[in-house]
Amino acid sequence: MPDKYETVIGLEVHSQLLTTSKMFCPCGSDYQDSEPNTRVCPVCMGMPGVLPVVNKKAVDLVIKTGLALNCSISPETKFDRKNYPYPDLMKGYQISQFDIPIALSGNLAIQVGDAEERQIGITRVHLEEDVAKLIHRKEPYGDSYSLLDINRAGVPLMEIVSEPDMRSPEEANEYLTNLHSIIRFVETSTANMEEGSFRCDANISIRPVGSEELGAKVEIKNVNSFRSVFRALKHEETRQRKLLESGQTIEQETRGWSDERGTTLSQRTKEYAADYRYFPEPDLPPILISRDWVKKIQTQIPELPSAKKERYIEVLGLSEYDASVMIADKEATVLFETSLPFLSQSMNSKEAAKTVANWINVDLNRMKNEHKSTWNEIKIEPAELAKLVLLVDAGKISNSMAKAVFDEMFINGGDPNKISEDKGLSQINDTESIQNVVSEILLENPSAVEDYLDGKDSAVRFLVGQVMKKTKGQANPQVASEMVTAELGRKREP
Repeated sequence: MPDKYETVIGLEVHSQLLTTSKMFCPCGSDYQDSEPNTRVCPVCMGMPGVLPVVNKKAVDLVIKTGLALNCSISPETKFDRKNYPYPDLMKGYQISQFDIPIALSGNLAIQVGDAEERQIGITRVHLEEDVAKLIHRKEPYGDSYSLLDINRAGVPLMEIVSEPDMRSPEEANEYLTNLHSIIRFVETSTANMEEGSFRCDANISIRPVGSEELGAKVEIKNVNSFRSVFRALKHEETRQRKLLESGQTIEQETRGWSDERGTTLSQRTKEYAADYRYFPEPDLPPILISRDWVKKIQTQIPELPSAKKERYIEVLGLSEYDASVMIADKEATVLFETSLPFLSQSMNSKEAAKTVANWINVDLNRMKNEHKSTWNEIKIEPAELAKLVLLVDAGKISNSMAKAVFDEMFINGGDPNKISEDKGLSQINDTESIQNVVSEILLENPSAVEDYLDGKDSAVRFLVGQVMKKTKGQANPQVASEMVTAELGRKREP
């Protein structure tokens, strides 16, 4: 039975910009590790009579992001006051942008599974200031109160607003992942969701298939991970469809997401733009963005993830999957690309690329997840990773030995040659030594030899396993297998 309803999703992403100072004052933007209320001044505290000054670097970074998202850059832009009362907004208004943002009308390509690639429209990319942080506390005896940390107030914040072009939570997840990757590659933000430097509000509505009119929009807030965004959209999609199928109406509202409950919770009726009483910021003049300014920033944009992925597939021979996993993490691509030159004299370029990609996509990501490590904590250097690849390629250590060496390199760094030596991890390739062990194993396991002579070829695997056990995994398994098979073959001869 065909689906009666269509899901419509748009995302609003806020990303803190990589500047050393705040948006409108000289206070440091490094609030994350600072004591509460120590990165403050009269400007970001909203004191009467103070005047804001625009951080040019923040404007540069929004232009750079806009260009990376195929946006048009406005020749003139201005700031506006967005008025709303909330404890984390000391002035009672937020300096933002309303009708003339810095960047407009862009697009971002997504592809979910085997579906065709689709372009998701980018409505706008604009610049504003972040708000202070409210910390809610509850005492053991039951009283609740909130504390205010002003350090975050005034940090440059970029908002990227998509068109309502996504038709499933899966598409929304792909869009968010691709956008996150682009922002990290062009180095306009750390885009760290856990630290709050990359935040997403999701707008979702349901309408009958074939309808052009949007349904009542629900905005979901307080989603702080890709997984949470996906789960929240899945839950809300199901909730809204059930309401429509039962003849009820969907209220336009803001809902919060609870990871613990796995549900969205109603917070307040959704405001319309008119509620904010936007008007031009009287203390800041319009900004003229010249063509030369835009051209200069255009030259600073590196190879973007989509182009990098295409190059990895077409030039380096990676699979679609390996290339997709790699480009999702900028630091992974850096380690990948800086390791390959160390292998250029010893291995075929495609073979080297596939091997290094496998170490990064599988083993490095495994260790990152197990140890919850950030890239700053990972000790592996490109030259050392290349040395490990060459050790395996030369047959000096087995794949299982190499994994043990890799894990040590991940945590403590170091030369894989020395690590393998210190740990006694070396592969025996000496045919005479292996031959002696093979002869011993055949004598010790006459029943397995008889099984082979009776036509049970699986006995070979057992006997090779015994060789590996006796050599404590150090025998080259391929050499051992060949020798066992040859010895058994001779016993079959009349």
